[in-house]
Amino acid sequence: MNAIAQMRRNIGGEVFDYQVLVDALAGYRKPRDRITRLLASGAIVRVKKGLYCFGEAFRKEPLSREYLANLIYGPSYVSLEYAMSHHGLIPERVETVTSVTTRRSRDFDTPFGSFSYRMLNGPRYAVGAILETAGKTPFLVASPEKALADKVWTDKRFSGLRVSDYDAYLSDDLRIDREALSRFDYSRLQVIATAYDSAKINNLVRYLKRLEEAPHA
Repeated sequence: MNAIAQMRRNIGGEVFDYQVLVDALAGYRKPRDRITRLLASGAIVRVKKGLYCFGEAFRKEPLSREYLANLIYGPSYVSLEYAMSHHGLIPERVETVTSVTTRRSRDFDTPFGSFSYRMLNGPRYAVGAILETAGKTPFLVASPEKALADKVWTDKRFSGLRVSDYDAYLSDDLRIDREALSRFDYSRLQVIATAYDSAKINNLVRYLKRLEEAPHA
């Protein structure tokens, strides 16, 4: 049995860490040399130090960049602009996969694109993540409400000191889809605002409630 066949037998998923890789090649006298050859041939790809995936020709399922984002730097989940685009809040396609984390902010350039992580403290991070799937692959992503709150909080260019400031900010700066805002879960939004304990996010909630209560033409 060749190395890649042995790995496919021993490794169930498409993404794996260094220890899983070494264990899958335990029958070889020099597994590190075998890993070097597998990387050179493209049979496996190094996502970052210590994290690998099968090369395209050997994958059983498409690779999920959202799932990769959860693994590259953690704890983390997809949020901010990428999650806003994912949920249809903004019209733009976002290439960099953006996430929030409890660790310091970091950026990664990988063979699968750019991944960006922004730090939130524990209580702010702990609310608002939901589980979705790409094909058969599960990944953690912020709910639409949390993705917007995270974006507002991390955007240092916007003070959000007045509720009235949000009209131009959401419409012109972020180009938010107003119809998507009408589908927000306000009980979830309130939980997020409580966790944030921030005047900026409280003003966002006030603005969105006013928008919801306004008479529609």
